[in-house]
Amino acid sequence: MADIKRKHARNVPGGFFVDTTCIDCDTCRWVAPETFNDIGDQSVVYHQPQDDAARLRAAQALLACPTASIGQEKPDGALIRNAQASFPAPIADNVYFCGYTSQNSYGAAPYLIVRPDGNVLVDSPRFAAPLVKRLEEMGGVKWMFLTHQDDVADHAKFAAHFGCKRIMHVDDIHGGTSDVEMQIEGTEPVAIAPDLTVIPTPGHTQGSACLIHGKFLFTGDHLAFSPSRGHLYAFRGAMWYRWSVQIESMKRLRDYEFEWVLPGHGRRHHAATAAMRESLDKCIAWMEQPEVVNARGWAE
Repeated sequence: MADIKRKHARNVPGGFFVDTTCIDCDTCRWVAPETFNDIGDQSVVYHQPQDDAARLRAAQALLACPTASIGQEKPDGALIRNAQASFPAPIADNVYFCGYTSQNSYGAAPYLIVRPDGNVLVDSPRFAAPLVKRLEEMGGVKWMFLTHQDDVADHAKFAAHFGCKRIMHVDDIHGGTSDVEMQIEGTEPVAIAPDLTVIPTPGHTQGSACLIHGKFLFTGDHLAFSPSRGHLYAFRGAMWYRWSVQIESMKRLRDYEFEWVLPGHGRRHHAATAAMRESLDKCIAWMEQPEVVNARGWAE
C-alpha cells in the first residue's frame, strides 16, 4: 500500500492518492482515466471518483499499480475486496486483463485467454494470492506466452504453481528464462493450437513476438495505439534491437486480420478490421519517415 507520508502534493484532496514512488508506467491512467492523470513524470489523482463504478476502477488501478504507489486515506476493505474479485477483468469475449502488474516488467499489462482446451496467460502478472485464486477458479493456466524478455516478471512462479508450459522466442531466452518449455525459432509464424498462432516480430528486442487468437492480437512492446497520433505506433525511444527490422516485422502483420491490439505497454485499441488495417498502414508510414528512422541518432 502507498505511504501517506509520501503523498504527492499535486493530488486533489479526498480518498485516493498517489505517493512519490510512482514510476510513471501509465497503468492507472488507462485503468481509471477519470481519476488519475499525468503530471509529466508521475501520476496523481486529479479528480476523486464520484460513483461506485469510478471507485471500483480506482481500486482496480490501486491493485494493478506495480509499485503500490496508490493508496486510500481511509482504507475501504470492502471496496478492495470487490476490486480483487473483479480480476481478471473482462475486455471482450473470452479475453481478460489480469491486473496486478509487476515492477519487474515496468507495469506491463498481463492478459488471460479463457479456452475450453486450456487457458493462456499472456505475459506475467505479479504472483499475487487473490489473482492466483481467481485463476484457479477460472480453470487454471495451460500455457504462458511471453512476448519478449522485458515482461516475464513472475513467470517461474506461475509455471511451478499451475504446471503451465511457457512459450517464448529463443532469441530472447537467457538467464531466468533458460528453462522455458516451448522455444520458438526463426521468423515464420508457428501455430501452437488451431486458435493460437505465434508471430515472430523482432525489432523492439531480437526475440519479440506477437500472439494472435481470433480477432485479438497480443503485441507486447511491438505495437500499441497512440491517442495523440490517432493511429497505431511503435516505441521509437524504447527500441533495444533494430528499428529497420521492426518496420519489416510490422509489415508482416498486414497478413492478418484482427480487431483488437492488446499491448503490454501503451494503449489498447479496438476497431473494425478495415480500420485496423488502415491504422497499421499509417503506423508503418510513420515509422519509415527519415526523421523517425534517425531519431536520437539511431540511423540504420
